[in-house]
Amino acid sequence: MLSKIEAFILGIIQGLTEFLPISSTGHLYLGRNLFGLEEAGLLLDTMLHVGTLLAVFVFYRYEFIKILKNPFGKLTFLLVVGTLPAVVVGLLFEDYFDEISKTGVTIGWEFLITGTLMWFADSIKNGRKKMDDISYTDALVIGTFQAAAIFPAISRSGLTIVAALWRKLDRETAAYFSFLLSTPAILGAIVLQGKDLFSGGSETISIQALLIGIISAAIFGYIAVKWMIGYLKNHSLKPFAIYVWIMGLVVLYFQYAGQF
Repeated sequence: MLSKIEAFILGIIQGLTEFLPISSTGHLYLGRNLFGLEEAGLLLDTMLHVGTLLAVFVFYRYEFIKILKNPFGKLTFLLVVGTLPAVVVGLLFEDYFDEISKTGVTIGWEFLITGTLMWFADSIKNGRKKMDDISYTDALVIGTFQAAAIFPAISRSGLTIVAALWRKLDRETAAYFSFLLSTPAILGAIVLQGKDLFSGGSETISIQALLIGIISAAIFGYIAVKWMIGYLKNHSLKPFAIYVWIMGLVVLYFQYAGQF
């Protein structure tokens, strides 16, 4: 059974890694294996995603108020266009990616791919586009990169920031739009996971542990969003690239040794 301490730690992992470009799904997979919680996956993942969804709702509350006041404005359609690729890929290949996520067989290689893309994207000359300059083509390209993050250890935030830099958004705006675009993606993940919650065996997780996990994910998710937007303005993605390279090599080693 998931303990309160384990729920708190996994909430920290989810909150930080959802928005730092190092892959939340990959880290949660490793965290569950570390605690021996392989069977707690679906319910736990869904509830932790609720926490990170709360974090972005709070951080972007003024943007969502604007959307509610003007639901047919440009920002709404940017989010719709940016979300469509992930919806299409998720619906067409849901079973395939679900199987990959359960086995974790590709996780090591996905960490390496994420690091490589971030390393080269960091060398792109700084763009100048602000939020008002983002086009629907920009949103579609960034959303297409987001769709690739359906692989468990391909970082959603990492790939969307990479795509945003490639489309010449300035570094701060790249992070800002990346995390804003995560909102419908996280909400979609909750809906897709939620419909399957009661299709299998019951998961022995206490309400108290789930609440602790949700609150922990929300608090540390909010911290990660705010910190990352400020960090990327004047700092490099390369430390994150090096980190996920190391993670990838470690995972491949333990998979080769039969530990995962």
